[in-house]
Amino acid sequence: MTVVVDTTIWIDYLRGDSTAGTRWLEEALDRQRLGILDLILCEVLQGIRDESAYEQTRKALLAYEVYETGGIDLALAAAQNYRTLRKRGFTVRKTIDCIIATFCILNNHILLHNDHDFEAFEKVLGLQVVRPS
Repeated sequence: MTVVVDTTIWIDYLRGDSTAGTRWLEEALDRQRLGILDLILCEVLQGIRDESAYEQTRKALLAYEVYETGGIDLALAAAQNYRTLRKRGFTVRKTIDCIIATFCILNNHILLHNDHDFEAFEKVLGLQVVRPS
């Protein structure tokens, strides 16, 4: 199985922050199949101001398997998941998180994240997540 690494982890990792998620990522770089969604690639890269750092990060991230998202089926499934969670009392703040979580659920990927919005997907919809200690 592939572990999809969310934007929240990549940003902490690139900043050099030591968190449970970044430590897990550091240990997994050579031993775990890692992936990134095109939307996550966009989120990470759009925040880099320095051209040299942008180019270095772009090359590094493109070394991982990049999954293309989008399409009608994913859009409909993400919207339905959002509606299901809202009916159960959970409000997901960002549409992109609905797409990321739904993509992982549909494709049996595990998500490494540091974002509370994904917890509802785990509790209600069965999103598989990495729980670094």
